[in-house]
Amino acid sequence: MIVRASIVHVALDLPLAKHFDFLCADATADDLGRLVIVPFGTKKMAGVIVGLSDESEVPHEKLKPVILIQRVLPKFSARDFALFRFCENYYHHPIGPIALNALPPAMRVARPVQFRRQRIIDITALGRDALTTLPMRAVALRTMLSALAGSPQTVAQLKLRHERAASVLSVLLKKGCVVVCDFAPGATTRSGRVATTVPGPELSGEQHSAVERIKTARGTYAPFLLFGVTGSGKTEVYLRVIADALASGSQALVLVPEINLTPQFLRQVKLRFPDAHIVEQNSAMAEVPRMTGYLDAQSGQADIVVGTRLAVFTPMPKLGVIVIDEEHDASFKQQEGFRYSARDVAIFRGRQENCVVVMGSATPSLESVHNVARGRFTQIALTQRAVANALMPAIEFIDLNHERAEDGLSSQLVKAIEETVQRGEQALIFINRRGFSPALVCAQCGAMPDCKRCSARLVFHQKERRLKCHHCGYQSRVPVACVSCGSHELVAAGQGTERIEAALRGKLPTARIARVDRDSTRKRGAAEKIFDAAAAGEIDVLVGTQMLSKGHDFPKITLVGVVNADGAMFSADFRAAERMVAQLCQVAGRAGRADLSGRVLIQTRFAAHPLYQAVAAQDHARFAAMAMAERASANLPPYSYLALLRAEARSADTLNAFMHAIVEAANEARASKVEEAGMGNLHVWDPIPAPLARKAGFERQQLMVQSGTRSELQQFLAMWLPLVRQRESRAVRWAIDVDPLEV
Repeated sequence: MIVRASIVHVALDLPLAKHFDFLCADATADDLGRLVIVPFGTKKMAGVIVGLSDESEVPHEKLKPVILIQRVLPKFSARDFALFRFCENYYHHPIGPIALNALPPAMRVARPVQFRRQRIIDITALGRDALTTLPMRAVALRTMLSALAGSPQTVAQLKLRHERAASVLSVLLKKGCVVVCDFAPGATTRSGRVATTVPGPELSGEQHSAVERIKTARGTYAPFLLFGVTGSGKTEVYLRVIADALASGSQALVLVPEINLTPQFLRQVKLRFPDAHIVEQNSAMAEVPRMTGYLDAQSGQADIVVGTRLAVFTPMPKLGVIVIDEEHDASFKQQEGFRYSARDVAIFRGRQENCVVVMGSATPSLESVHNVARGRFTQIALTQRAVANALMPAIEFIDLNHERAEDGLSSQLVKAIEETVQRGEQALIFINRRGFSPALVCAQCGAMPDCKRCSARLVFHQKERRLKCHHCGYQSRVPVACVSCGSHELVAAGQGTERIEAALRGKLPTARIARVDRDSTRKRGAAEKIFDAAAAGEIDVLVGTQMLSKGHDFPKITLVGVVNADGAMFSADFRAAERMVAQLCQVAGRAGRADLSGRVLIQTRFAAHPLYQAVAAQDHARFAAMAMAERASANLPPYSYLALLRAEARSADTLNAFMHAIVEAANEARASKVEEAGMGNLHVWDPIPAPLARKAGFERQQLMVQSGTRSELQQFLAMWLPLVRQRESRAVRWAIDVDPLEV
């Protein structure tokens, strides 16, 4: 018997902790989790059905009818909703934005979704028999049939595998080995096919032990921290674990921190699993491929999903392993809107799916180190580089107290780069600041142009002759004279990637130099093109930001130079040291990854500092022990738990009034429940200006809540935030950030 309801509860992509009711005469229990189009004000919106009823708190005559239920699309499952509910409760964010932003943009539109059916090629039973009977010399035929044995393919996909795909397919069609059919994304499953695995390199003893330990945990929730030095072969461990999952008929999810790292990892996965159905998920993808990949994963047709943090929400009914590469990376934390940690959501999902979670890093986060100490994660160590004769690079310091750095480059570093290039090897120069220089300074009065909308200075970009704000995007022309004193003596102060690149071109005119930063890689595929050129030996010197510091493997890079590394020494953020050490260890690890010895030169004024000494010793465990002791004495994470309420308004008075009101709300929440809830270890700090006190014309403040236990913090937030919503104003924008990375 089909049970129908007259009213559906719909969650919308709005920052409101409520659902909305609409009339829908034909809704059934099967429609729970389906996408709908509803009228909202003067426009239409996409939403998701989260409940059905015959009653509503809104008078029946005021309810509007649903425009359309998107029954052509697969619905969210109960398992999907369990994940969304966890995020809603833990991060205190409405379920509507969580669920809808987990979808590709093409699926959350306020119009009927239609699939453009594709013509695809599938293998027949005769074709499967031919795989075993075709002579070995029929390479093209065997290659095509092997690809189709994994999953159906479009002609375009097959053309990527073989330049004569059209003629080969014509032969196979005539033989009855393949068939042409229609296909809608997500419409079919793999029907029990198992992807072929190409043999990988011989494992080291440590790698073999790691793979076996992880494989024995298959089918259970088991979080592993793969703590391996740079170049130790963590990727090979991932591939072996993925192969084990595919062999058991399961799917694999791989999370990488940066979009620019996705193509490299995809290339490795495709080489290892040539006939597997592999899909990509990241925000830079075109809408149709992203939607197609999402639906293929949801239907169980996709074997492997590789993506950035948003991929953690990709539905996969046969999920067998989750891999999180560079688990320490801050890119896994969403900093706007729904502020979640993909790493932590993946851990929850591993428990939910009862599957293995492998987190890899050469510089694991202190939270993960703490979880190992508490027995929540199992640590597996890779202490040696995987390539025979590949040693860890020698790390040296260039003391800027005794050596001048013209245009940011000391003569010692320039000489080392020149010698490296002359040997036919490659150098990588790292500076974590883009632009030509951080500021344009008047030589007469010292004035520096500020952003009109932010409490920040404008960065000088010489190539474009523009001053840019890296916070709000504001731009202006370079002034002819100082706006304060009228002097024409304007000097570029400090260094950015542009300035280092220009200086190197002047000092090494014959060297082939490429810059990798957000400015030089704006176009789709630009970063991949540079990385491919570097791997092919077509670039002598790479200059770049943190985009170069992780995940890349260039065998001919033997020299890494680090410019302007001392900035973190002056940061007020308690995580600055952890980020600096991780960054330096990661970028140093780009050197000497093959049989060529590596060298790292770090320019600094504080070579004797314990942080630099830990980097020089390449002993992250020593740094972690030191940092954990400091955190424990100061009662900072991971020994306490934080939530940060950030608020902004155009008027400082309006913002001050709101912050005063929410402090009162916090006191009210504590006073009403302190004895019952036992909140003796919870502290609500006074509001303070945000590190960037003004951004894009908005005044900004923040208030931090700290607790000794996660449960206590969550209990307080559940009581406090409803009171905050009662006091909110349209003139103030605010958001709560649980487990913030930046305070």
